[in-house]
Amino acid sequence: MIANQLKKDDFYLPIIRLLDALGGSASIEEIEQKLIDEFAFTDEDLAVAHEKSGTPIIPNKIAWSRSYLKEAGLLANERRGVWVLTEDGRKALAGGDGIVRERVANAMREYQARRKAAAEANAAEEVPPVEASSDDGVTTEEVTDWRDQLLAALKAMDPSAFERLCQRLLRESGFVKVEVTGKSGDGGIDGVGVLRMNLISFQVLFQCKRYAGAVSSPVVRDFRGAMQGRADKGLIITTGSFTADARREATRDGAPAIDLVDGELLCQLLKERGLGVIVREVRTEEVTVDSHFLSSV
Repeated sequence: MIANQLKKDDFYLPIIRLLDALGGSASIEEIEQKLIDEFAFTDEDLAVAHEKSGTPIIPNKIAWSRSYLKEAGLLANERRGVWVLTEDGRKALAGGDGIVRERVANAMREYQARRKAAAEANAAEEVPPVEASSDDGVTTEEVTDWRDQLLAALKAMDPSAFERLCQRLLRESGFVKVEVTGKSGDGGIDGVGVLRMNLISFQVLFQCKRYAGAVSSPVVRDFRGAMQGRADKGLIITTGSFTADARREATRDGAPAIDLVDGELLCQLLKERGLGVIVREVRTEEVTVDSHFLSSV
């Protein structure tokens, strides 16, 4: 199956190349859609998920590829959801695929060395185990990554509790008058809110889906039909992902646009707002011997 055959480093150069072609920056959605088109992934490919976490494999590998490229200094994402090609990234692109893979491999080895040093310096703390990867020669944290842990916890939540969490997230994101309706037979509409932007407000209907796989285009189409004439915008939040057809349907010409929040973006939004995620800064020391001082004593 193609999802299991692909390695993370298969995406390194294509990501850098498409960012360069798009003027040096792109959103997560743009990156994923371009890669889906380039690799000709089918909805069946995108729906294949890891057994343990239920995370879709291909979107997960694309996300890790971006993170690895960032660790190597080839990409940056200073603004939420927008990834930027750095000057080092442009130079690596000119060097070709081998240079890019080498830069990432070196960066990840240094990262793991820093992690090991931090763990040894703070041995009293429990450090989650990492799993060795066979696809790029460096170790990864896919099994114990906080995103996978968070998504697993979200999928285990009671449906009404997950709806309340989404309600809280929308309030924390600038929505007012957020109500969870959850009426059966209402086209999948779970709630309504008002997004206030300066002097302008938008009525927004939202849907919350605890999915392990990918949300398909009929779901988006049915949701749009249910919101017709009732709101200015629509929003679908899922713990899974969206198929390529679903993303195209969400932005189809001539139809009201529907914004999509997949599992990766949901995790990032919860992290930024401190909802179910605790971020603790970890300090590390770098110690070197001052030979000049010792020779001058």
